[in-house]
Amino acid sequence: MSQFRTERLRGQVKEELSAILRLLKDPRLGFATVTSVELSGDHRHVKAFVSVLGSEEEKRASLEALESATGFVRTEIGKRIKMRHTPDIIFRIDESIEHGAHINKLLKDIGRENK
Repeated sequence: MSQFRTERLRGQVKEELSAILRLLKDPRLGFATVTSVELSGDHRHVKAFVSVLGSEEEKRASLEALESATGFVRTEIGKRIKMRHTPDIIFRIDESIEHGAHINKLLKDIGRENK
């Protein structure tokens, strides 16, 4: 399959996953944002990276809520995106935003010490 099709599908899956997450009513699910999506070469597996605001406990609860809603999310993806096979979805917590914020804070602290 062409690289262009894979990139287009990846963007479409990310967009639809974001919309579907807004539909979920699970109280365990905090403020979650889909940050990136990895799509396997055969388009049968999706790894969705989700950023969740809150403590480690809230992140774990949000991941459990996403994992329990995987069947619903997969069904919705199948309805919304025309694909030969509806992909299996795996959710992972994305720590990159928090890591970037931590690095930024450290740099600001160093800047204050040098003044």
